[in-house]
This record gives sequence, structure tokens and C-alpha cells, in this order.
Amino acid sequence: MATTSSTLHLQRLEQAIHSAGLDLYLVPMVDEFQGEYIPDYAARLPYVTGFTGSAGLGAFWATPSNEKRHRLFVDGRYTLQAAKEVDSAQVTTINSGNVSFSQWLEGLAEKTLRIGIDPWLLTVRQYTQWKKLATKAKITWVTTRPNLVDEVWPSQPAPPEGMVMLHPIECSGQTYAEKRSALLDAMKRRRAEALVLTLPDAINWLLNLRGADIPYNPLMLGYLLLKKSGEAVLYTYSHPWSDAVSAYLSEHQVVCLPIADIFAENPPQLSDKARVMMDPSSTPYGWQMLAEKAGWDVIAEDDPTQLAKAIKNDVELAGIRDAHQRDGLALTRFLCWFDQQVAERRIPDELQVVATLEKFRAQDSDYRGASFATIAGSGAHGAIIHYRADATSNRTAKSGELLLLDSGGQYPGGTTDVTRTIAIGAPSHTMKEHFTRVLKGHIALARAHFPEGTSGVQLDVLARQYLWAAGLDFDHGTGHGVGAYLCVHEGPQRISKRGSDVALVPGMILSNEPGYYAEGRYGIRIESLLVVVADESASERVMHRFETLTLAPIDMRLIDISMLTSDERNWLNHYHRRVYDCHARNLAAEEKNWLVQATRAV
Repeated sequence: MATTSSTLHLQRLEQAIHSAGLDLYLVPMVDEFQGEYIPDYAARLPYVTGFTGSAGLGAFWATPSNEKRHRLFVDGRYTLQAAKEVDSAQVTTINSGNVSFSQWLEGLAEKTLRIGIDPWLLTVRQYTQWKKLATKAKITWVTTRPNLVDEVWPSQPAPPEGMVMLHPIECSGQTYAEKRSALLDAMKRRRAEALVLTLPDAINWLLNLRGADIPYNPLMLGYLLLKKSGEAVLYTYSHPWSDAVSAYLSEHQVVCLPIADIFAENPPQLSDKARVMMDPSSTPYGWQMLAEKAGWDVIAEDDPTQLAKAIKNDVELAGIRDAHQRDGLALTRFLCWFDQQVAERRIPDELQVVATLEKFRAQDSDYRGASFATIAGSGAHGAIIHYRADATSNRTAKSGELLLLDSGGQYPGGTTDVTRTIAIGAPSHTMKEHFTRVLKGHIALARAHFPEGTSGVQLDVLARQYLWAAGLDFDHGTGHGVGAYLCVHEGPQRISKRGSDVALVPGMILSNEPGYYAEGRYGIRIESLLVVVADESASERVMHRFETLTLAPIDMRLIDISMLTSDERNWLNHYHRRVYDCHARNLAAEEKNWLVQATRAV
């Protein structure tokens, strides 16, 4: 629920909007790097609304009224969460899947508006799309810097200064020089003098560096300007560079400058009318303003690092497989422990689940922390897709309920993301039916064989078909890309109804996570990570298939075996045999006995 302080912050923002001569001001849930996780100083939307989800857009009036209510646009993952966190008397939450911000803006009765936005918090493409609305309404877009929320935030945290470390060739499999060479070739083909990279995971991947500027993702925040000479300029916040990192950057012609130079609109030094490549889908509009100020000729081009980063090399794949074996062992041991607690009628509450799973993972010396905030939703909380337990919401499950547990870890070799739904006591017939429909979709996607050139949008129906047959569905994507000791969500590949047209190729990692959410009762999701591999059995044309990476048991108590075909039972038995063979030798006797039952053949 919104706090008294967030109400006061919102009132101060209204005053700032009015003083700036604006009618409406936009506050997105992003930082200047368009990342999913943001540093504390960039938590502007939570500051004024109390909403803490990872995605959202606030639209705030200078003088709100019954006709002009503040709006918070969130996707289907966060509608229930927003309802709990935001004061509905002041802010109306809108599911952006039903009504987008653009649609809402077009539908306003008042057509003469001055709308303010921080140019570093939206991309060139977003600004271009929104600006088109001015042709249908008398909208004047005004870029504001400093950010108006920053102006009314006296205790705003300082920018991050996390440690930066080298990511060794034993983990990356490719040197910075090799990656840079491919980018220089791409620049040469477009006759570009420079390339601007603004996504931190792309920059960290390219430079073979890892940082600690934000939660969960091992990233150093910054921008990178790569010149055709091979020299690069890295714009970052102040960091305690080690001698090794400083020497490495110097050796590879990487010059470090304060990122404040960019925010102060001081363009990098390039020749007159320099041709500069920038990706309009990820580059902040502030860079476009810099380019116009400097007189650059901007080449709109997809970020050339994205596809290269998504296709893991053999060294990265080996590290990723190792990470999943380590992570699967920790999760398997936790699941055994949890069942023991339930059997002894000492059911852990949600926060205890989160803390205990973290302890199991932390027993591995290679563990580098969670890859996102663990979701442990019992009962009705499981239906809140991105639920986070806190001291206020924390509850203990009851017998006959479900626990949805979505978690992941960071390891030097890779990043994991896994969801298992756990029965507490005897599940109902309806629970088992819903779970089995989700499982059938999960298996269908895991078993898919598909021709070269297939994209995720073409495969999405495989995971939904059995839910659709019963008039059910889920309001999130089926699969997202995952990094190699980077972000748990990465592109450009994905599996969803609105999936990209990027073809799935060997080396890409994706999640397989269909679900079902019965609001007010329970949530179900089964998530494992997949890697695209060549289908060696194909003879007539080039085909691909998936290999499941995640190694943790699926709760047999929730499966209605009569609903599975023989092929589905064979897949489940084979998968559970892999889980057992991988972990049994590393378990204590009691844990091993539990795993025998948890992976028994059906």
C-alpha cells in the first residue's frame, strides 16, 4: 500500500510539474541505461507511487482532478501487485495490455497538452513513436533535465560505485579484441566513424568485464563509444578500478571518462558530420540530442552485439551447463528439506523459504548471488506473477495449498532461472488438472524440433495449446533469453505471442515457462532453461531442437498421469533420470532417498 511519504512525494512532483509549465509529466520505471534492474538513485517511480515492479510508466498531472487522474501503466505481470502497492485514490492503474499509454493519450478529451519527459529515460524509437501523436492532437513534447523527480528528492541516493572485475577468457571463450574486430567490420560496412553502445550488458560482454552497480545483474553501468580506429571511450560513474582492470583497459585502448560529461550534453570529439551508428530501440533520446548538437550523421542500426552475445560459444555453454548442475543440486537439496519440514508440520513461511534456498545455494563456493529476487508465493500469492514477500505480506502456507518458487543464481560460468511449483499436503483434483496442462505445454516445447529460420513466436502455441483447449491462458511470455553470467533476461530472441522475428539458432538460451494463475487461490508455473542445438537426426533439411539445461525435479504429486501420453511420460522419465544421475552422488543418504522417490518413473 502507498505510504504517507509517497503521497507527499507525489504532491511535490505535482508542484514541480506546474512550475515547469507542463500539463503532464512521464516517469518510466527505467534508468538511463534501459535496464530491468535499476540503481537506487533511479527508483523514481517507486519514490512517487510506492510501486516496486520492474516495469511501468507513470503519467502525472500538474493539477489532478476527477477528470485528470494520475495513471500507472503496467503489464499483466504487475496488475495485482500494483493494486496492493499504489494508493488507488490518487493513481489509477491500467493494464497496458488492454490500453496502452499511446491509446490512453489519444483518447483524452483535452487535446492541447505540454508533456514533459527526461530524454535519458526513453529510447529514440519511443520518442519518435510518441511524437507522432502530436499529428493527431496538439501535443508539445518537452525534454527536461534535471529530472523533475530528482528535483523534489532531497535524499536521493548517490550513483553506484561498485567494484569492476575482469571476466576471464576461461569463462568468456572470446577476447575483447576478437569481439571488437567483428564490430569494426560491421562499422566498416556502414562507413561509420563510431558506434554508440548504451546497454550495459552489451558493454560488459564486449569488454569482458563484470561489475556490481545494480542488484542481481553483475554489471558496470555506462556508455561506450567505439571508434573506427579501435579506440573506445567508456563513460561510467566513479569506480574503484583495480590495477589489473586499469592496465587491461589501457592495453586495449579504452579511455575512461565521467558519465557526467554525457549528461551535461558534451558530445564526444569526432570529425564534422561523422557517421555514427546507434540503435534507436535501445539508445536514449538524450544521445540523439547530442548527435544533433554535434552535427553527426546518425545511422540507425540494430545493436550489433545483441545477436553475437545471444549465441553462446562452446566455452560459455560448458560454463552454463556447469552452472545448472550446481544450481540444480542446491535446489534439489532445498526441495528435500522443504518436504521434510512439511512432513514434520513445520511449514516454513515465504521469507524462510527465500532465506533457506539462498543458504543452500551459498554453500557452493562458485555462487555469486541471486540472478533476481526470489519469488516464493504460497496460496493466493502464487497467482501474483511477480510477487515478492516482505514483512507485511509474508505468510505460511496451509496444507492443501501450493507454493510457487521462482529463483535463480549467478555463477562465473552462467546464469540460472528455474521455477518449480510445490504441493503442500494433498492437492485438489483441479490443481492437478491445471498443473498437468501446464506440464504438457512445457514438455511440448521442450520436445520441439523446428526448421532453421524458425522464430519464437512460431513456437509459443506449443506451450499454450493444452491450456487453450480448456479455455485457459497466462499473461506473460513463454520464454526469454538468458545471459552468460549476465542478465537473467536478454534478447533479441524470445518465445511469446508477440515474439520477435529473430530466428532461433544453436547456442541461444531461452526459458520454457508456461503457467496458470487462479486469482485468489494459487499459481502454477514450470520453468526450465533450454539451449538451441542442431538436430542431428534430420536428413532432408537443417533442423534444430532444444536441450533442457535445468536439472531439478518436477513435483510428481501434482501430475495427473492419466492425462499424459506415452511420449510425455517417456520425456518426464528421461528428464528425471538425468536429474537423478547428475545429483545423486553429491547428496547425503537421506537426500538421495528423497530424490529416488521424487524422480521415480511413471
